[in-house]
Amino acid sequence: MRTFFNPGCALSIYKPSMENKILDFLNQNYKETAMHNICCRHDPQLEKGSLIINVCAGCDRRFRSLYEGIKTISLWEIIDSLDSFVFPDYKGFKMSIQDPCPVREKPQVHQAVRGLLKKMNIEVVETKFNGTRSICCGDDFYPQLPVGKVHELMKKRADSMPCRDVCVSCVSCIKSMHIGGKTPRYLIDLLMNETTEPQVYDTVKWHEQLQEYIDSH
Repeated sequence: MRTFFNPGCALSIYKPSMENKILDFLNQNYKETAMHNICCRHDPQLEKGSLIINVCAGCDRRFRSLYEGIKTISLWEIIDSLDSFVFPDYKGFKMSIQDPCPVREKPQVHQAVRGLLKKMNIEVVETKFNGTRSICCGDDFYPQLPVGKVHELMKKRADSMPCRDVCVSCVSCIKSMHIGGKTPRYLIDLLMNETTEPQVYDTVKWHEQLQEYIDSH
């Protein structure tokens, strides 16, 4: 079984320099891993039994449900299972968590995210609807609903977070939490001890960026 890392469109747009850092880490600490840059919305062109490591919940759902014989695992599960990662220390900083809806039915991902936060000395203050009962950040409703209504849903979800700072493992959730008035903390940024940048958070322009990547990969 061959192993591949697919950074997904969101990370490739957000911080493309992270791609090779993660790939190098996987090759040095996990197993031989090749880069895979075909968008999850297109035929991955992989043999059955291939394993795709992902950081995007949407990619995880599409690769495992649309393409026969492709297995997936999140980067969070892998790092949480290894002893070789050097974790930064956030000294008991309190955060809530937005669990992305595409992996709502994968408690192993929720557990890994919380395991990583614990190893970084981050205290989790849970929102009422978390893990397998998580509620969408709002972004997934675009373009089915008008932008104004989507932003209302984003604010409603953000308001449900007990903490000002919210750990997210999805780049679109960065945008949603920012629009909703919270401070998003992207899990990769936390692991790499970097700041999280909302960047382009205009909902229409963000989805145009995503579509451009999808069309070109």
